[in-house]
Formats: sequence, structure tokens, C-alpha cells
Amino acid sequence: MNLYVKNNRFWFELENLTRLFFPNEKIIVHRDFSEAEPPYVFSELSDKITVSVRIGEYFREETARLGTDDDQNELSAVSLLYKILSDFTGISQPWGLLTGVRPVKLFRKLSAEGGTESAERRFTDDFFVSPEKTLLARTTEENERRILELSAPESFSLYVGIPFCPSRCSYCSFVMASVERAKKLIEPYVDLLCEELRVTARAARELGLRLESVYFGGGTPTTLSAGQLDRVLSVVNSEFDMSTCREFTVEAGRPDTITRDKLISLKENNVDRISINPQTVSDEILRAIGRKHTAAQFFDAFDLARGCGFKNINTDLIAGLPGDTPEGFMRSLDSMLGLGAECVTVHTLCMKRASTLTLDGKTLDREEALAARKMLDYAGERLTAEDYIPYYLYRQTRMVGNLENVGWSKRGYESLYNVFVMDETHTILACGSGGVTKLKDSRTDLLRRVFNFKYPYEYIGKFDDILKRKAEIYAFYAQ
Repeated sequence: MNLYVKNNRFWFELENLTRLFFPNEKIIVHRDFSEAEPPYVFSELSDKITVSVRIGEYFREETARLGTDDDQNELSAVSLLYKILSDFTGISQPWGLLTGVRPVKLFRKLSAEGGTESAERRFTDDFFVSPEKTLLARTTEENERRILELSAPESFSLYVGIPFCPSRCSYCSFVMASVERAKKLIEPYVDLLCEELRVTARAARELGLRLESVYFGGGTPTTLSAGQLDRVLSVVNSEFDMSTCREFTVEAGRPDTITRDKLISLKENNVDRISINPQTVSDEILRAIGRKHTAAQFFDAFDLARGCGFKNINTDLIAGLPGDTPEGFMRSLDSMLGLGAECVTVHTLCMKRASTLTLDGKTLDREEALAARKMLDYAGERLTAEDYIPYYLYRQTRMVGNLENVGWSKRGYESLYNVFVMDETHTILACGSGGVTKLKDSRTDLLRRVFNFKYPYEYIGKFDDILKRKAEIYAFYAQ
């Protein structure tokens, strides 16, 4: 698909919107051209805004008056394109023309400017968001707000990355290393991670920052042995001021990495929230997506965690997995509710470009999109009926059905870190390979990122460079 842009700078949003309707096609942006070659999307600013689409025998052109600024003109151009592509495909996108990661943050901004009712009107009338998704955005924003109010200007959260997994799931594009291939890297990685944590803790102390939440992600942190986990967790507890920490989460995501010794190590080190993620309770689908565990192992791991005293357990499910059906997803969700999981995070399959699924040629299918929408509709209705609340939400490109990921929880069990990081509320200090420190100025909303090296071997080989980058934390707060 060709995208021609003349006398305007709206190509980014026009490209993103075009991709919603043609997710499997390569979109080529042309800003210097003499003639448009079909199939194409064409936009031009002159004495008016013109958008046209030609695909095969189909041709449609729409125009609008020029606005007073670029933002207004961009919205007009994108709106015209949405109407044309929706007419051509017969598809109404659940989030309308919104393509951003954080629709709830947009809803909050619009509410602050004109009130909640005005924000709802903007979503439905200007952005073509469905009434159901508009209500979801409003409800999530209301639930997030109570958590955001806990943050102060000096607040920060800590992220610790453990980039190892038993195997790579077919839908995953995160930087990680399978244990079989990277076993020799784990011990030196743990040694250096402990050192980075000590240096980071010293910066937090000297700058007078207040720790709100800790999150161990990955990868799968419980890929580490019980002894290795204990070493890293002990450094966090001894080096950081934990007296203000409201939440300590560890992703124990893969049931096949969970043992009693590891759970006891987590418990003894003050971890109060964990994730154990089945993704589905179908063994057939688990095998197909490369998860080397069974549904029975998940249930056993969940029971073991309960027996070890964990009272806040999150479970992840994925809607739209290859081969799954609405009925199969319903069984998975009902199983989580039967366990009484405090949090159920419902993801939608995202066809990431570096994932095995995409590299193997899997494409986004319209029937699968409709099935995924049924899955999420059921999740919303069922979880709401069971008194779970949506407390954070984000979206990604190339999601099946152009849907969303939602964290649902029982009241009082919301993950604070998930809200803080998604809203970009305060500074996130990140340690470990692939970690991205996000330095936030609460006065100006300035956000500066400091990147660690992505791969474990880079992290180990260039560790001195990582320590040097910690100076950027001091420089940021000195401004």
C-alpha cells in the first residue's frame, strides 16, 4: 500500500491508521513524488484538506476545511481517512482512529481540560471510539487516579530485569535468552546485577528519592535458582530504603520455573505480589505456542504459592492465541476466577515483528479478530460481574482485532507499578539488561530515558559503560 503525503507532516498518524485496516501489508510512505500509483492513500493540504483512496476499482475522495493549526488539520485528515477506510473494508475499529499506546492517559488529559463528559464526547464523536471502549477508558481512568495520587515529586519505582526464560514463546519478541543456550551467563549476570543495584541505590539515597514500588520482570525472574534469587532480592532489601515501598512484585510467570524453595525465598525477602501466568489452560495451545508446561503444572504452582502464603497473585491470559476459540478462552478465564486470583491481566495477542509467529508467516486474520473481540467482551462482562475492576490499560500496534491489554483486579489488589509505569507518573530506575531508566521531572513532565544494553552478553561485556551511564541520573536531578 502506498501512502502519499503532500504539503503536510501527517504521515505518521496516517500510516498508523492505514495499518489498522491493512495490518499485513507493507506501507510505503512517499513525500516526494510526481504521480500517485495505486493502491494508494493520498492526503494534501492546499486551500482545503483532501484525502483520497484508490484500491482496484474503488475510489473515494473527501475534503474538509482548513483549521487554525496543525493539530486540528491532522485530526481532520485522519478522520477523513478513517471514514473512507471504514467504508471500504466494512470494519469499525473498536478504538476508532486512536493508535496510541495510552488511551487512558489521553482520556485523563481531555477530562482535565473540559470535564469527564466532554472527554467522552471527544472519544465517541471526534475519535470514533465505540461506546464500550469509551466506558472502559473512563472506568480505568477513575480507578488509576486513586493510585496516581500516591506519588510525590520525589517518588520513584525500581525495575529489575532478569532476561532468561526456559524457552521462547512463539508470540514473544522481548530480549531474552533461553536457559539451555545461556546457562553459563546467569551466574556472572547475577554478580553484576547486584553491583548495579548497589550503585543505583546509592544514587537514590544521595538524591533523596522515595521508593514506591519494586518490580522484577524479564524474561522470567524465577528462572534463577533459589540461591540466586535470594542474593538479588537481599541486595534490594539491604541497599534501598524499603520503609516507603508499597509493593514488591516478582514475575514468576512460567509455572515450570516455580519451586517451593524459590517461593520461600521470595516470601522471606518481602515480595508480596507475584504473577503465575498460564496464558491458556489448553495443553494443545500451550504446546503450539512453545510453552514447555501443562495446565496442570500451572494449577499446581498456583496452589503451591497459596500454600507458601502469597495473598496477591496475578494470572495472565492471552486472547486471540492461534487455535483458540471464544469457548476455549472462556474456560481459561473461568478457571482463573475459580482459583480466586486477585488479579487477572487479559492481553490480546500482538503480532510483533520479531516473534516466531510473525517470522513463520502468521498474519492477522479478520475472523480471528472477531473471535478475539468476543473473548474480550466476555472478559469484561464476567470480570465486572465478579467485582473485578480495570485498573490499567495499554495498547500495541498489530494487535489482533485492534484491541487492548487490561489489568483487572479485586479492589485493593491493583498493581501500583503497572499504573505508575504506564502513566509515566514518576521516575523508574531500571537495572539489568534491556532495562530503560525513565527520569521524570514532575514540574515540567520532561521524560529522559537512559538505556542499558539489551542482551545479557552485552550487559556483561560492557558493564563499565552501564555504571558510567548512572551519572545521567545525578545530572538530571541537578537541573
